[in-house]
Amino acid sequence: MNTALKVHMPEPLCLIENVKGQLRPNQKALEILSAITQPVVVVAIVGLYRTGKSYLMNKLAGKNTGFSLGSTVQAHTKGIWMWCVPHPHKKDHTLVLLDTEGLGDVEKGDNQNDCWIFALAILLSSTFVYNSMGAINQQAMDQLHYVTELTDRIRARSSPDQEDEGEDSAEFVSFFPDFVWSLRDMTLKMEVDGVHVTADEYLENSLKLKEGTCKEAEKYNLPRLCIRKFFPKKKCFIFYPPTEWKKLSQLETLQENEIESDFLKQVAEFCLYIFNHCKAKTLPGGIPVNGPRLESLVLTYVEAICSGDLPCMENAVLALATIENAAAVQKATAHYDQQMSQRVQLPTETLQELLDQHRTCEKEAIEIFLRTAFKDEDHSFQKELGSQLEERWDDFCKRNLEASSNRCWALLQDIFRPLEEGVRQGTYSKPGGYFLFVQDTQRLKKKYYGEPKKGIQAEEVLQTYIQSKEAVSNAVLQTDQSLTKKEKEIEVERKKTESAMAAAKLMEETQKKNEKLMEQKEKSYQEHMRQLTQKMENDRIQLKAEQERTLALKLQEQKQLLQEGFREESRKLQEEIKNVEKRYKEKMDHMQAESSKTTAKIMEEMQRKYDQMMENKEKNHQEHVRQLMEKMERERAQQIAEQEKMMTLMLQEQELLLKEEISEKRRKHQKEIEEIEAKNREILLKLETAQAQSSETRQMFQEMEEMNLKIMRQKEKTFEDYVKQLTEKMDADTARLMAKQEEILTKKLQEQKEIFNKKLMNQNKNHEKEIRNIKMKKNNSPCSVM
Repeated sequence: MNTALKVHMPEPLCLIENVKGQLRPNQKALEILSAITQPVVVVAIVGLYRTGKSYLMNKLAGKNTGFSLGSTVQAHTKGIWMWCVPHPHKKDHTLVLLDTEGLGDVEKGDNQNDCWIFALAILLSSTFVYNSMGAINQQAMDQLHYVTELTDRIRARSSPDQEDEGEDSAEFVSFFPDFVWSLRDMTLKMEVDGVHVTADEYLENSLKLKEGTCKEAEKYNLPRLCIRKFFPKKKCFIFYPPTEWKKLSQLETLQENEIESDFLKQVAEFCLYIFNHCKAKTLPGGIPVNGPRLESLVLTYVEAICSGDLPCMENAVLALATIENAAAVQKATAHYDQQMSQRVQLPTETLQELLDQHRTCEKEAIEIFLRTAFKDEDHSFQKELGSQLEERWDDFCKRNLEASSNRCWALLQDIFRPLEEGVRQGTYSKPGGYFLFVQDTQRLKKKYYGEPKKGIQAEEVLQTYIQSKEAVSNAVLQTDQSLTKKEKEIEVERKKTESAMAAAKLMEETQKKNEKLMEQKEKSYQEHMRQLTQKMENDRIQLKAEQERTLALKLQEQKQLLQEGFREESRKLQEEIKNVEKRYKEKMDHMQAESSKTTAKIMEEMQRKYDQMMENKEKNHQEHVRQLMEKMERERAQQIAEQEKMMTLMLQEQELLLKEEISEKRRKHQKEIEEIEAKNREILLKLETAQAQSSETRQMFQEMEEMNLKIMRQKEKTFEDYVKQLTEKMDADTARLMAKQEEILTKKLQEQKEIFNKKLMNQNKNHEKEIRNIKMKKNNSPCSVM
């Protein structure tokens, strides 16, 4: 930064131009200010023209030349000139020197322009140097009439109370600069009533009031009272003539041996005091001013003057706050983005890892915002910061999921490539191929689990991949001829159970992930609340310190007035002190009310978030129950369908076996009948060929034929009875099998129902426990404590 200043400001530059009585800011000078991020110590010098102001400012810059001294009777400097240099004694500070055009130039015609130059020097500086010639006398005081007109030129508040006419000096003390009076070409002895006094004692004595009520006394006292009341800290320096009057016009070109040593010593003391004791520029509330803030003040004040309004400190601070707070939001979010990008390597192994980094970066971002922002009374900018950080957090979560999914899919495709190649090449299409397939799958899954940096999608992506290969696994299982039908059924059931357990585990992990994300939102609001509460407390402490400092100065001034015998002025000052105390109490009450209001708003916001979180939890819970119900119903329907299919197959097999058995029996029965008929034909043929047939023989044949018919009818009846028994047995076996299958299905459904009810009961218990924990957290939160 210092290097940049040396390059860009080798010499002064006009900050506020004065063209034909119209003031306007110089854009080049504003650009230089906008680049200064350090706190600035602003020293402005004001005085009559041709009184050597520029010489002192050059010395403060560490140069002999720079600000134009001029050597004629005409005023040389126009407007307000600026020179920014590194502060020689305060590290990381910039010294901004403001040299103003001389007051009282007869060529101007009126003093309106002088009044505005004087007022701007007061408003912009942290140390105000008034430069005059000779001793402090009534003429010197009369030339300070600009001080008495300050209350007509500057406002502290945008809408002062009607009862506070003119805004008493206490309003200005909080932002007025320190006052330094430099007396040039002093030739009188530093004695008062024959006693030697210091420059500061001389100033204090010169500011004493004159007793009396006449207009002359009032005219005498008015500028003195204004200086005593407006400027809390006063300092005086005297300077002897630097050289003989003939050489004064060449002062900046003279060698040191040509200048009076006492004068050089006095200049050195003046510079040393400015370097060591002059404070950085601040706004009410202790807000430090840097280059961009000083730029904003210049623009605001000059715009007000040009538009015919009075420069108002409160309006300037509010305008600056709007700009600064918007920039603070950008700075805080930029820090969050930068730190998250540097600290987080996507994908994170766990969600908690990402959460921890987010909370750290979010806390730092809020700290940066609150350290930079001010006057965010309705907390709109902090709400905007919260919204932007939440959007960025959601984006990081999304990117983390995508990075994890991409990493896991790439790993799975690489790790399971040999398995897929084996399936295509028919490696597992053989007896025992299925168990080889399962063994290889488990081995590759173990290898996958061992790979690092998979992220939070590792299990979900794996299950999705396994499910996508379910058809391949089933095909390998069904083509494995070494497995019995029963073994295949058992393996199918095992795979279903394993898949259901994996789905339940994944669902549980998803629910835990959602709970963590909702818990994070709650902690974000608590962090905003904690830091905001701390900032509001710090603001109250700062306000209290400012008011105490103001009161101390007022009481000291009142004491001095009483000692000098000015009771009426003391009484008026006492009224001002009461007004200060009253306004201090009003401000504290207002801040307390704002604090309560802010707390109430945040409580309301947190309550809304709590309600939303509870609603989300309830929705997640209901969705979880619905998914379990649907899953149970699907499994039940699938089991019933499988049981019906199995029963149909078994009945078809039994019917086929029965038909084959009946067919075999019928074939055997037909064969026996054919054999008996063949024998009967053979016997008849023998009997017919016999020559002698007796009646007894015919009777025997007849009896044999009857016997054969009887045997055939008996066999026919036996076959019919056998078929009937087989049919009855098949019906009985079918009924028994159906009953057994129904019993098994009922038992399985009952077991699933009990498991489901148990899960549902545990879910409800956990849900109620979470609700109680959230309510306890809410009751123990900082909001409830406040």
